[in-house]
Amino acid sequence: MKVFFALLKVKTGREQEFERLQRELSRLTHDGEPGTIVYDVVRHNEQPGKYAVYARFKDEAAFQQHQTSTFHDRLVPPIVDCLDGGAAGMELTFYEWVG
Repeated sequence: MKVFFALLKVKTGREQEFERLQRELSRLTHDGEPGTIVYDVVRHNEQPGKYAVYARFKDEAAFQQHQTSTFHDRLVPPIVDCLDGGAAGMELTFYEWVG
């Protein structure tokens, strides 16, 4: 399995837009990608504008399908635009599932 965590810092005032875009991305991912096991977005309780995404894919092919989906291509650029510092506002790390 392929797993990633993304820590995201959203620009002040763009939180609602970011959340709307991420909800759509999460819904479309769950509905249209059977190889995606988890795609969850969470908001920090105490630090405004701080979010995390946890995603788990059954394999590399499922991850690549996610990365190249038409809705990913449509939604990710405006999501990145919401980030403080653009792509630099995202800390992305990959892991291997051990469960």
